[in-house]
Amino acid sequence: MTVSTSSPEKGPEKNGIAVLTVDFPPVNALPVSGWFALADAVRAAGRDPETRCVVLTAQGRGFNAGVDIKEIQARGAGALIGANRGCFEAFAAVYECEVPVVAAVHGFCLGGGIGLVGNADVIVASEDAVFGLPELDRGALGAATHLSRLVPQHLLRALYYTSRTVTAAELHTHGSVWRVVPPGELHAAALELAGEIAAKDGELLRLAKAALNGIDPVDVRRSYRFEQGFTYEASVGGVADRVRDTFGKEKEGRGRE
Repeated sequence: MTVSTSSPEKGPEKNGIAVLTVDFPPVNALPVSGWFALADAVRAAGRDPETRCVVLTAQGRGFNAGVDIKEIQARGAGALIGANRGCFEAFAAVYECEVPVVAAVHGFCLGGGIGLVGNADVIVASEDAVFGLPELDRGALGAATHLSRLVPQHLLRALYYTSRTVTAAELHTHGSVWRVVPPGELHAAALELAGEIAAKDGELLRLAKAALNGIDPVDVRRSYRFEQGFTYEASVGGVADRVRDTFGKEKEGRGRE
């Protein structure tokens, strides 16, 4: 279970790229420590003066399945608070990374995954990628801030209330996914875009990132923190545990029928 940083094969168009790979089998549902490790890796890559673009990717069956629900079930309030803080730090690290972040998404991108890609600068996705917030099915709230950066407001509300997902192709029609490619071409497509970005002057790129963040109409840190308050309220009120305790049991029940 790791978050690793590497450089692509050297070449004039690939210098200045840092590739961050998340690998938490089996589904990249990150524990508390994983969210903080990801935040640290993103910030470190952005601070490196040699880095001009970061590519955020993942191994395994999907890009990200959100928080580790089983850890929260086992450890209770301490894990919930830790997950809230870890997600906050990881999402903020992507948004505040000193250089552009390209998210390379395959398979499922759910819950906390939406927080990551919603705060990324550009998204490249494979044809099998799906995006969604199953928070209401998991006894939680949050990341509507980031989904709102991907889809129009009324679609956001429909997706949030129903816990449905949308495909990479659908997000491409909304302009939030830059490019959709076959799964086998995802890594190369992300590196191609990152190489084009990294070919720019590094100092100017950093100024451009700061300028674009400065004109955002929504303060993503404050709005997400506001959402987290309702997650905590749901937990204290008992509704979160009531819903969370059904996690995985519906599937088990169907298997016995």
